[in-house]
Amino acid sequence: MDILLRAYRPEDVPAMVRIWNQVVEDGEAFPQEEFLTPESGAAFFAAQTHCGVALRDGELLGLYILHPNNIGRCGHIGNASYAVRRDCRGQHAGEALVKDSLAQARAHGFRLMQFNAVVASNTRANRLYQRLGFRPLGIIPGGFRMKDGHYEDICLYYLPLD
Repeated sequence: MDILLRAYRPEDVPAMVRIWNQVVEDGEAFPQEEFLTPESGAAFFAAQTHCGVALRDGELLGLYILHPNNIGRCGHIGNASYAVRRDCRGQHAGEALVKDSLAQARAHGFRLMQFNAVVASNTRANRLYQRLGFRPLGIIPGGFRMKDGHYEDICLYYLPLD
């Protein structure tokens, strides 16, 4: 069955928190080290410009958060983070989430998307972003501390939305 994309609803928050915390626990993609609680997750998701979810057969596969990358004179640049349930990775939910986030970024008036810290060893994400037209900005050597304590390079990307 197809993947359904929509804005999150309050009843999605428990599943969103579980999926977000899986990515935090993996320690390979998100800079956060603290887990969300149901309360902090509800506040966190509500504070975003937009949160989208991907569902198949009524089950939440993944989510994204969309927000400004910076403030003021740089507030027209969007940023997003994506989280896909461990058992659903490799099933194109991530690609669907990225594409939806780009449409939502345009709808919310962002002129560019910028990703600040894509871990170099996250080859699926790097290939996806490049395939979707994101342009590399550069690499920060050793910019991400992995869960096991070693450091990986991070890649920066941007995509004009106009």
